[in-house]
Amino acid sequence: MRKGPVAGTDSITGWGLKSFTDDMLSKIHAATLDVMETVGILVACDEALDILDKAGCRVDKETQVVKFPQHIVNDAISKCPEQILLAGRDPKNDFVAGGREVGITTFGVGIYMIDLETGELRDSTQKDMEDIALLTDALPHIDVLTAPVTPREKPDESQDLHMAAAAFTYGSKHYHSDAEDGNHARKIIEIAAAAVGGKEALARRPILSFCVCPTSPLQLIGEACEVIIEAAKNRIPIDVLTMAMGGASSPLPLSGTLITHNAEVLAGLVLAQMTNPGTPFLYGSSTTTFDMRQGTAVVGVPELGMISAAVSDLANYYGLPSYVAGG
Repeated sequence: MRKGPVAGTDSITGWGLKSFTDDMLSKIHAATLDVMETVGILVACDEALDILDKAGCRVDKETQVVKFPQHIVNDAISKCPEQILLAGRDPKNDFVAGGREVGITTFGVGIYMIDLETGELRDSTQKDMEDIALLTDALPHIDVLTAPVTPREKPDESQDLHMAAAAFTYGSKHYHSDAEDGNHARKIIEIAAAAVGGKEALARRPILSFCVCPTSPLQLIGEACEVIIEAAKNRIPIDVLTMAMGGASSPLPLSGTLITHNAEVLAGLVLAQMTNPGTPFLYGSSTTTFDMRQGTAVVGVPELGMISAAVSDLANYYGLPSYVAGG
């Protein structure tokens, strides 16, 4: 079992960061529930709409807007496990996410590499994915392999499958995977199940987790819903990771961005828990601010660190493991 450092914000020694008081977190949660119940979330997936309708949400199938009663959201949060086993193919690389335990993962998903031999910028390849999986295995401070680069020489429609095959062949740590849609999620689950002896073994020791991103503001597109549902059906951990951009796809003030972000993540959480109660769930964030001069999201700025710290506080408030971007 891998052990990481522990984040302690109430300690009188060392240094810590606490973004909000408990009262402030309660206000953010209340504002989020208000957005989810009165504005709603666009859910562009018929199966997801049926699941949420059956759960008691107010579903408009014509507009695909779902409004979430507060008690349903709170009940779904209560069904989530507080700790999640992110199993490695080698048990010595198991990592348990949750509480104050801090783990480190690679960043994904890159599409370019600086060639070590020539120094030139080029498309990333399957060989790069394999090499990074090997490197991640050898680095003691990396706990989880997140899909680092995509094999650009492979067909667009199968790149995520090639990435998964490389991760399970060349790595022995937990693999945090992208999936294009529900069909690809099923195929990746089959690859992982083959590596551990079947789907029941995979559910007991999930060497795989999935990541999906809502589309800000306040949308869960069809492919994201499909992956959430497929993960939940198979008891695979699912990370709903919002990538809102303050000033572009979410309000400019960080508080407004955080409420929008929270609503998107909790909508994915409700869908996962209504599909299969107790599904392991990660609260994700790569939310940042928008550079209006350059027309792009920026990740090396104080705002991203501030939002990530705030998201970690929210995840702890809900009793959920978090997966957040570093500054």
